[in-house]
Amino acid sequence: MKILTWCIALVLVGLISFGGTEASAQKKVKQEPVLRAAEDLKWEPLPGAPGVMSAILWGDQTKGAYGGFTKFPAGFKAPLHYHTYETKIVVIKGGYTYKGKKYGPGSYLSIPGGDQHVSGGVEDSESIFLIQQPGKFDLVPVEQSSKKK
Repeated sequence: MKILTWCIALVLVGLISFGGTEASAQKKVKQEPVLRAAEDLKWEPLPGAPGVMSAILWGDQTKGAYGGFTKFPAGFKAPLHYHTYETKIVVIKGGYTYKGKKYGPGSYLSIPGGDQHVSGGVEDSESIFLIQQPGKFDLVPVEQSSKKK
């Protein structure tokens, strides 16, 4: 019985210590809200994709994980390519065409890294979507002779 009592006491002390550490760690890290009005977004050309614009919300797409908006001009189409990292997309305006199928505003896509595809916007208007990747952005062209089957 004494062993059981000691075990329970040790578990309780451990839980209390862990809870206190977690609470104090949360108090030390104070996050501030990040607020960006649409008119304050800084749109810049996306390297390697002529005509495509990007407005980064967080992170750095040239170095690592990031999230932001991407804007395709009307009729934009990227030839067969892939991205090293998973790409998560939410369509805001226009549409996103993936492997020939159009996804309109409100649509969500999660494209695995390494997935070879043709993508683009829609013919009649510019397209805007939210994009998020866990690593830096890349657009790796696929030579027609090296297509995956």
